[in-house]
Amino acid sequence: MTFKRVFGIVIDSVGIGEASDANKFDDVGADTLGHIGEFYKGKLNLPNLAKMGLSNIRPENPIEGVAVAEHPIGYFGKMHETSVGKDSMDGHWEMMGLPVTEPLGFFPNGFPAELIKQIEDFSGRHVIVNKPYSGTDVIHDYGEKQMKTGDLIVYTSGDSVLQIAAHTDVIPLEELYKICEFARSITIDKPYRIGRIIARPYVGPDKDHFTRTSDRHDFTLAPTGETDLDRLKNAGFDVLAVGKINDIFSGQGITEGVHTTSNDDGMKHTLENAETDFNGFSFTNLVDFDAMYGHRRNPEGYGKALMAFDEQLGDLLATLQDSDLLMITADHGNDPGYKGTDHTREYVPLLVYSPQFKQNGSLGIRRTYADFGATILDNFNVSGNTVGTSFLNSLK
Repeated sequence: MTFKRVFGIVIDSVGIGEASDANKFDDVGADTLGHIGEFYKGKLNLPNLAKMGLSNIRPENPIEGVAVAEHPIGYFGKMHETSVGKDSMDGHWEMMGLPVTEPLGFFPNGFPAELIKQIEDFSGRHVIVNKPYSGTDVIHDYGEKQMKTGDLIVYTSGDSVLQIAAHTDVIPLEELYKICEFARSITIDKPYRIGRIIARPYVGPDKDHFTRTSDRHDFTLAPTGETDLDRLKNAGFDVLAVGKINDIFSGQGITEGVHTTSNDDGMKHTLENAETDFNGFSFTNLVDFDAMYGHRRNPEGYGKALMAFDEQLGDLLATLQDSDLLMITADHGNDPGYKGTDHTREYVPLLVYSPQFKQNGSLGIRRTYADFGATILDNFNVSGNTVGTSFLNSLK
């Protein structure tokens, strides 16, 4: 069974329970979907994900409010990450056959003085904060000062990220992007090797009304080797990137990329792709789950976002053609019911559907996210992913 078009959707940070190595990350007990279900006390309404087999992945401990499907419409399973980190970059690269085996740089106490000085010298602006902080809290606490002084708000998190926030009335987007591009250029190699430099523009008149804009831009490390996206593109297939996919892969292996402003916008672009006659892979990341609700430890908002996605998923399922394959997964966990504000090391769900399926069943526990990309390459008869194992022949 092969397909003309494959749709991959990454529901960013939607983990499904602690991974076998969660203890190495101090994440024992993390369970993004489980804790959201518990918060909603049976009122988490996800009919489309349910019929795809979301709770079938763990029938012994189903997600509260999400019934185990007696006859799921496709295949279900979960995947284990082998990369050394639990960042979005690690997860997406591994999905595309390039696990991250060298640890990225983490700076839980702030960045070294010599790095900050280089940023200050290049930008001609003073740096403030330079410590771990919630993105919304940091602009609330320091945004008014930044507006008065023109300083750069630099902060980090438990991930390998250096984030620079600035009010767009004080530092125009173009200038902020140039500063971030410079920071990217000096943090590629050791001793820094930072996964992402993120521009975080914000607007608003005062600390009680500051909001971050959709002009966020991630300046990631360029992939350190060939990915499945490169392999597909080089073989002549369309590779359509929706959302931050283009940023995560630094534009490599992508034939067409589109920026999105929200989960809703991301799904609309995915639906547009479904109405387009392309031959290849449409790859979507829906970041709101992670950025707006996981890091902010907001289970109510997270659940609402899941229910909104489920509704749009219904539209996509109705649009798919017999020659289409849909695969839904995540890149890591970010349990809103867990301690801290950082990503959590969890298994991620794997839900697979095509209108031409005659059967359904379990895909089990995949030992690496790279099985995702290996299956896509297998479908298009493209070689190169030596890390993952295709499950294409299991789809009937």
